[in-house]
Amino acid sequence: MAESFIDRLVRRQNWLDRLADFLQKVIGGAYNGLGAPGRALKNLLHGTTVLGHPLHPAVTDLPVGAWTVGVILEYLSVYGHVVPAAAGTIALLVGAIAALLATATGYTDFHETVDHERRLALAHGLTMTAVVLAELVAVVLGWVGGDRPRGLEIGFATAGLLVAYVGGYLGGHVVFSMGTAVNHNAFFAGPADFVAVGSSDAFPEGEMQRVMVEDLPVLLVRQQGKLCAIGAVCSHAGGPLDEGTLENGAVTCPWHGSVFDVCTGEVRGGPATFDEPQLVVREVDGRVSVKPAVPLH
Repeated sequence: MAESFIDRLVRRQNWLDRLADFLQKVIGGAYNGLGAPGRALKNLLHGTTVLGHPLHPAVTDLPVGAWTVGVILEYLSVYGHVVPAAAGTIALLVGAIAALLATATGYTDFHETVDHERRLALAHGLTMTAVVLAELVAVVLGWVGGDRPRGLEIGFATAGLLVAYVGGYLGGHVVFSMGTAVNHNAFFAGPADFVAVGSSDAFPEGEMQRVMVEDLPVLLVRQQGKLCAIGAVCSHAGGPLDEGTLENGAVTCPWHGSVFDVCTGEVRGGPATFDEPQLVVREVDGRVSVKPAVPLH
């Protein structure tokens, strides 16, 4: 399959890797430096806590929508004289304030990206950062401009909005082309009924085992005599949970450190936002079989 123009263009920008290394160290250092509050804040901005869904795409519509309204009001004010001159500036300011949350969530998600995915994510982030700066310049010009011609303010606001659409395309490309922040268990069907996976003595206490249940990779681990089963593919980026670490009834993904309860599949720590599929375990006459606790499709 031929690579798209955007992918070819971004792949050639080697300088993005150097900047990405620096930014990821700064972002990680900032969160780690805050200790437990930093981890809680990072989970919040990923969407792991409270929302249970990636937060960044949920907050990006407000700034873009406000900037769109602001630009329309600017033109109506100058050329139609049907709205006050300050109306467009206020809308642009609302967009810039909302963009602070969108920027924080976006760069938080960027912290866990790698390789070409990371270059695309950074290209998206830099583009949208430039948009925020352009809209802030337009706001400042609007407040200090007085009765002077407002062509420069409208120019910055319009250019910023047009570039925002380009940045939005790049963000969509990161998600839909690279699968960033999507649930990596979404395409597994799993069995409709119990499937045998081995004998009871094949699953000793505290030892993580990976088995295939039809198309679904499953992680089994015995905790205090109880055999638990969840999906073995990290919902964040597809990491192998069976190669992670087990502690206090939770498994930590070896790729980006997402933490899941090994009996319920619930996310305990990000960057993952989606729970793992939970499976019901049945042990009868020394034989173990499992099936999804709820249908996966």
